[in-house]
Amino acid sequence: MVVFGLGNPGTKYSGTRHNVGFDTVERIAALKGLKLRKRCFRLYRRASIDDLVLVEPLTYMNSSGDVVNENVEDGEEMVVVVDQMDLPAGKIRIRRGGGSAGHNGLKSIIAAHGPDFIRVYIGIGRPGEGVSVPDHVLSRFSAEDRKLVDEAECKAAEAVLRLYGGERFESVLQWANS
Repeated sequence: MVVFGLGNPGTKYSGTRHNVGFDTVERIAALKGLKLRKRCFRLYRRASIDDLVLVEPLTYMNSSGDVVNENVEDGEEMVVVVDQMDLPAGKIRIRRGGGSAGHNGLKSIIAAHGPDFIRVYIGIGRPGEGVSVPDHVLSRFSAEDRKLVDEAECKAAEAVLRLYGGERFESVLQWANS
């Protein structure tokens, strides 16, 4: 199973709404005692143990698909952890297949790989009045929302590990929605 956490590289974007995918993959790595590393001139950080591969594309969000084919083999299960504005901050949703929901990182991955993969969405909420979408996704959470999102990232990490552990997709979906 290959798990992609979407985000933007660099300290400037660390802790922003758009980086919840990175944060979640880093939680999974910590739970497994792994450290994501960048090798040579690769456009991603990666860690693996047994048949679990964790990847953070370093191409910036809109070009996330550029590293998919280098990390996913034919027939290998793929999971993408990504932010979702249409969910309230701290909610998660898990889906298999579908469209991009307007998310440029997902558009890039679908263009590179096709739509048949699991998506773990972490809610970041909608922008407030007068706030543009780019400004919203690149902003940091309020203290209250950060607490909710931290919990959601933990739950998303556990959902991914349940899938990796062989739990049926429907069971994980039911657990995540409870």
